[in-house]
Amino acid sequence: MKTIDSKSLSSFAPTGTLRVGINLGNPILASEDPVSKNLSGVTIDIANEIGKRTSLPVKLIPLKTAGATVDAVKTGDIDLVFVAIDPVRGADISYTPAYIQIEGAYMVKVGSPLKSNVEVDVMGNEIVVGKGSAYDLYLTREIKNATLLRSESSQTVIDDFMSGKGNVAAGVKQQLESDAKRYQGLRMLPGRFMVINQAIGIPKARTNYESTNVYLSNVITELKQSGFVAKAMKRHIIQGAKVAE
Repeated sequence: MKTIDSKSLSSFAPTGTLRVGINLGNPILASEDPVSKNLSGVTIDIANEIGKRTSLPVKLIPLKTAGATVDAVKTGDIDLVFVAIDPVRGADISYTPAYIQIEGAYMVKVGSPLKSNVEVDVMGNEIVVGKGSAYDLYLTREIKNATLLRSESSQTVIDDFMSGKGNVAAGVKQQLESDAKRYQGLRMLPGRFMVINQAIGIPKARTNYESTNVYLSNVITELKQSGFVAKAMKRHIIQGAKVAE
């Protein structure tokens, strides 16, 4: 088991507590009990394991969207986050290797003429996507002809879509399928338009962030190889994602 040196540790968690941003915008990563407000999920398990290995108390800070999670890194209020690897976010965040891969998919209404992902990027199509999500960042780079309509969060995409916004909804396949259960007349386009690599991120603004990243990267590698991540996914009944290679 790798250890982290004292200088890197004090830079990693300057308050003496490991403040972890938990993105509730992606149900594959974490969820919050509506009554007790207790957090659970793969990222919670990993965060607590890192706290155990570093002997740091862990403070879980729930945030509604990936965008809000990234913003908290920039302000210095968070020491560690679980977010999708993205080159735009990479300006401020240093990533470990991915621990989970998730599929991004499109959903349309039953009567839509669209049958495949390649038909989406056409002039006149409007894609509803959660503002600041990995899908928003990816589609902003990749979509050339269709128009992006940004919803407040990934959780509000389907509600906005069903209220008449756009003609395609984009996001985590499982999130879309779950939200779509509240409505009728929706279908997924087959396949996926992207694979999202989820990783641990730490702020580049901290001194010694490079050595901290090396330590966390080793931890993630060990957790994948030991079966920790796979067991956490099974325990939390996560489907539609796989342990990253």
